[in-house]
Amino acid sequence: MAKNLVIVESPAKAKTIEKFLGKDFKVTSSFGHIADLPSKELGVDVENDFTPKYIVDQEKKTLVRKLKDLVKNAETIWLASDEDREGEAISWHLVETLKLDKSKTRRIVFNSITKSAIQKAIENPRDINYDLVNAQQARRVLDRLVGYELSPVLWKKIKPGLSAGRVQSVAVRLIVERERSIEAFNPEASFRVAAEFANDEGNPFMARLGKTFGSKTEAQNFLEKNIGANFSVTSLDKKPAKKTPAAPFTTSTLQQEASRKLYFSVSRTMQVAQRLYEAGLITYMRTDSVNLSNEAINAAKDAIITNYGESYSKVRNFTGKSKGAQEAHEAIRPTDMSLQSPNVENDQLRLYELIWKRTLASQMSDAELERTNVKIKANTHQELFSANGEVIKFDGFLKVYLEGRDEEDAVEEQEGMLPALREGEAVRNNYMTATERFTRAPYRYTEATLVKKLEELGIGRPSTYAPTISTIQNRGYVEKGTVDGTERKYTQLHLKSGSIQDKTLSETIGSDRGKLVPTDIGMIVNDFLVSHFANILDYNFTAQVEKDFDEIAAGDEDWKKVMKEFYKDFHPNVQDVEENADRASGERVLGTDPKTGRQVAVRLGRFGPMVQIGTVEEEEKPLFASLLPEQSLNTITYEEAMELFELPRKLGVYEGEEIEANVGRYGPYVRFGKKFVSLGRGESAFEVDLERAIELIQAKQKADAPIASYEGKEVTKGKGRFGPFIKWDGMFINVNKKYDFDNLSQADIEELIEAKKQKEAEKLVREWPEENIRIEKARWGRHNIIKGKTKVEISKDVDPSAMSLEDVQALLAQKKPKKKTKKS
Repeated sequence: MAKNLVIVESPAKAKTIEKFLGKDFKVTSSFGHIADLPSKELGVDVENDFTPKYIVDQEKKTLVRKLKDLVKNAETIWLASDEDREGEAISWHLVETLKLDKSKTRRIVFNSITKSAIQKAIENPRDINYDLVNAQQARRVLDRLVGYELSPVLWKKIKPGLSAGRVQSVAVRLIVERERSIEAFNPEASFRVAAEFANDEGNPFMARLGKTFGSKTEAQNFLEKNIGANFSVTSLDKKPAKKTPAAPFTTSTLQQEASRKLYFSVSRTMQVAQRLYEAGLITYMRTDSVNLSNEAINAAKDAIITNYGESYSKVRNFTGKSKGAQEAHEAIRPTDMSLQSPNVENDQLRLYELIWKRTLASQMSDAELERTNVKIKANTHQELFSANGEVIKFDGFLKVYLEGRDEEDAVEEQEGMLPALREGEAVRNNYMTATERFTRAPYRYTEATLVKKLEELGIGRPSTYAPTISTIQNRGYVEKGTVDGTERKYTQLHLKSGSIQDKTLSETIGSDRGKLVPTDIGMIVNDFLVSHFANILDYNFTAQVEKDFDEIAAGDEDWKKVMKEFYKDFHPNVQDVEENADRASGERVLGTDPKTGRQVAVRLGRFGPMVQIGTVEEEEKPLFASLLPEQSLNTITYEEAMELFELPRKLGVYEGEEIEANVGRYGPYVRFGKKFVSLGRGESAFEVDLERAIELIQAKQKADAPIASYEGKEVTKGKGRFGPFIKWDGMFINVNKKYDFDNLSQADIEELIEAKKQKEAEKLVREWPEENIRIEKARWGRHNIIKGKTKVEISKDVDPSAMSLEDVQALLAQKKPKKKTKKS
């Protein structure tokens, strides 16, 4: 048995660290916190100084027993969880739960998993920092109080199953307010003039007029002044300029840049970065710091000089703007600057190379530019055209990296070089346009720009951005937009060869694909919380709470005092709202039903947004129709609402079965007996006719017909949400681009089936055949316990291979079967 026991929080981290330590060290994982607040009760003794009640969850008990056995046989225990507040609390829970002897327990921290960093940490152990522990407790307890007290109010006043949270609700508020700004926005049109000129050698360049025109008439009058005009260069101004590299990555800037350049979601960025950190390839990825260690600066300098030469190197020290910077003292960087492309999976490689380039560029020379501004005048009016050009004299850091920009930061610029021009030179006008342009509504948030906004407001910290954004989507308050935009017409006047043509063109506006769009329930919950809990939803209040946590971490504030100060106003407010506030449904009256004279309104119902004809006070029961997935309580029209009562539409009969058109979760479809056939892109359930429905059904029947057999069982094929597939023996098998889906051979089919069978066998982790219980691998590194039709997901903190039958049965017993509603 090893003399030294090192406990870290993740198995991957344990595996990497073990490579750097000798035979006297045993490295194991706690799989995160081994103790936490209970999941089914408040777990905070409000009357007793807000004392938290920490418990070891059922699925962690086996792990705790194993850790206790390891502790008994070790001379020294090294607690090596991450160096932030969460990591400090993990170590503290280990001390308390395992009852560790303080005389033989050491706390060590490092911000990169490298041999030198770990050896240095072991040479410099410290005690647990209880200020950091208390800061973590303060966040955990305050967020628990908010969630557990506000959520039941939402259940009572809006809809069961809803939740509220201190940071998540503020994030939803930002998205809702942005959406309202977009809805209220009235675009204003103006005409912008641009012209293409050419010098004596015929080299063209673009120039723009420095003013806009408010109407088409004004724009046309201006173009007419340019018919037959002579143009010349009235001024030419050249100035040196420079571009400076961005600072190395913090958590926030990494999330933003990975979104812009790699199209990663915030949570995906953090998952991939976590793997890189645990593999020892990058420093700790939850940090507000832009600082680099001297070791990193020198390594970057060596890499730059080796790869690009001395002139590209410039040592820089960056200072962060964040006042609440957390405890990790370095920016995110590679641990080895000489390693540009490690042997890792594709997503990890792409993110690593982004971090490597950003770090390297931060220590490189400025890019040296020459910017040219040219003014063009006409002999028929006083307005000047302006052309801008940029020449890179020395690329500097641009050789490696240029920071991306968000959509709202993009501006129209003259790019590239201008031809050789001289002051007083005559230039020829090839053509001139006056194009109608509209002022833009605010852009919807992307995940990256939401992180940027939260950081600007001081809301949340590096560890909270990804879970906050995941939570508001998982709760159904916000969703990723799916609309590519709508077409808008605009006018362009085109002057060429002395005549003006009037053109009508079109552009796509309002795209929300991938943007964060509030749902109806998100808007209703937000409005209710803002109305009744203005303090909790206030941006300044939320930012001040973060500052309080920082002061607790610094030892300058008592965490229980902060809890008392918060709770004394919060709790009475919750009680008052619960007793006196009206229910909220987001109801909007649209008009009157012409057939019955009853009120037509839209509101949130138990099963989602709906249209209601009539009221509950009337003798006759109200009529209901659910809104379509793309419709909103806030924007649906009276005509669209009434149209919903036409669904499902009965189209006729085919092969003895009735056909009807309807709209479901995944869009419009026709139903034929027990078969459901999706309509094509752009087709509507309100317009499809019997002939088209039969055509779709026949295509579906043809697609569902067996294409082969294998081991005496039929093989069929089809196309689903995740692409083409074949089905055999109840298994759906994806068909990738390696195969010609339209011409699958028997050999292809057998290869696909055997590969799937092998994959299914590899999924099996443990099984107890006599109990009909097994543990299988699931997606995203998760595991499930399966017994018949019952499936229970195992927490990521638990090692499934170490679970006993008793552990598994205990978790299955906790899964309550769904109650069946009796039909009257």
